[in-house]
Amino acid sequence: YLNPSSSSVYVQMALINGPRPDRNHEHRNRLSVCNKICYAIGGAPYQITGCALGFFLQLYLLDVAQLDPFYASIILFVGRAWDAVTDPTVGFLVSRSPWTRIGRMLPWILISTPLAVLSYFLIWYVPPFETGKVIWYIFFYCLFQSLQTCFHVPYSALTMFLSSEQAERDSATAYRMTVEVLGTVLGTAIQGQIVGMANAPCLPGPGEIQKRSNAKHFVAPSQKAAYMIASGVICLIYILCAGVLFCGVKEQKGLVTAHAFFQGIRLVMGHGPYAKLVVVFLFTSLGFMLLEGNFALFCSSTLGFRNDFQNILLVIMLSATLAIPFWQWFLTRFGKKTAVYVGSCSVVPFLIMVVCIKSNLYVTYVVSFVAGIGVASAFLLPWSMLPDVLDDFKVQNPESTGHEALFYSFYVFFTKFASGVSLGVSTLSLDFAGYISRGCSQPKEVDLTLKLLVSAAPIAFMLIGLAILYSYPIDEKRRQYNNKMLQEMRDSEADSESETTEISNMI
Repeated sequence: YLNPSSSSVYVQMALINGPRPDRNHEHRNRLSVCNKICYAIGGAPYQITGCALGFFLQLYLLDVAQLDPFYASIILFVGRAWDAVTDPTVGFLVSRSPWTRIGRMLPWILISTPLAVLSYFLIWYVPPFETGKVIWYIFFYCLFQSLQTCFHVPYSALTMFLSSEQAERDSATAYRMTVEVLGTVLGTAIQGQIVGMANAPCLPGPGEIQKRSNAKHFVAPSQKAAYMIASGVICLIYILCAGVLFCGVKEQKGLVTAHAFFQGIRLVMGHGPYAKLVVVFLFTSLGFMLLEGNFALFCSSTLGFRNDFQNILLVIMLSATLAIPFWQWFLTRFGKKTAVYVGSCSVVPFLIMVVCIKSNLYVTYVVSFVAGIGVASAFLLPWSMLPDVLDDFKVQNPESTGHEALFYSFYVFFTKFASGVSLGVSTLSLDFAGYISRGCSQPKEVDLTLKLLVSAAPIAFMLIGLAILYSYPIDEKRRQYNNKMLQEMRDSEADSESETTEISNMI
């Protein structure tokens, strides 16, 4: 027997026996189903509110708040552009936040939730004055977007602090995407069904423009109340989901290295795979956001389904929810890059059909259901690819840590800014085309503009994004290599820490 009376003897024993597996380390990196579900539920508020705003805010500003399309376009553009600016700012502040007993990400989520709920509710309130109404909506829209960013950026970055295992993070992301798409169904159902029951009477046609000007300030009280009731229900769900996330998820402490703001930007944006993925996500999501922002108007005005558009939107989101498990299986079987191509291309034929076929409610339902399968890929695939880029960055830059929040915030920065421009321009285009608020029918120029906004423009943006995706370098082979290298790095660090601790104890 050896007498372990000195550290040198212990080191010799460690070298003979080899490194010991750190079972506690492996156990900490495994997530239970309950942990994954609680984490996934935290993503619902962002999608519920985003879906309600994306599908219905333009319609609300034009037909309920009774704003001119020009001012509505300003509100949409300023709100989205401000939202884009806040993402990298909040990302940097989160990355510099000190560690607390509940983590670095969770305090941001806890503090921002009640203020975000209040500002969201006031977006859907019609103030009892005309002068300054535009300022009211700009202020609360921008305030909510800022507070929502303080929730969503830390929540997105929290993925990297749930576990160091890639498989566990991918699994948690799949749970999250399923719940987030379900959140879009809830947002569409709550907002659409409640508001749909209180549709205001429309004006018979372009010949009623003069009557429209005289009745401009009249909106049925039931319609205003419907929007407020819907926003109140969504606010309650927001609080409930945030509470489940806070109580059901434990944030693991990671290494943090403080960097200057611009140095962090240079490191993040200088990573080639990340820059290409951002551009791909920019164009593909831009196409879907154009479709989202104008589809309600297209259904109610061009297709003539004023009393059914909320049900059509619900069919799309329900189909997307059911398709998430399929896309999760598809990307594990054929790879994430292939899944993006198949998912995005599958939407194109149906975007063409919906504007070319003669207006038919049943055909529209069928087309919307099938198109929703492709829409699901837009929710799952971009976010499932981002952790791969972070792993690739860590392999190539092992000494640079603490950039997770910046990666996630810049990921949506360009997308939100571009979507703000696109929605502002699209609403302004409707103004130039002669859009009539609450009109039962619209001029031909408006119908043509809406067809371009929900079909031709989204298809063009998606094809550009797919062309750029061709040069995206992280395939399945590189992803597996990065996973292997990171596992070796973690095992080396764990063995080093364990050995140092036991030597210290022996001494």
